[in-house]
Amino acid sequence: MDRSTDPLEDLWDKILSRQPEQIRKAFMSLRSDEQQSVLTHIKHMATDPGWHPEQRISAQAAIEALKEWY
Repeated sequence: MDRSTDPLEDLWDKILSRQPEQIRKAFMSLRSDEQQSVLTHIKHMATDPGWHPEQRISAQAAIEALKEWY
């Protein structure tokens, strides 16, 4: 499947974009249970070992952009 047509890849590209407005827009398009799953995942990405440093930075940027939701 082409990445440009994969909705899940597109969502994560936006969530990890380091662009607060794009992050919030993608996040708000999700149901509340999906939002909670995304928040849990990006918190793990930012803090758990094994993630690439750039992934950790992107996850932290998403956390900062979404602070009002947790």
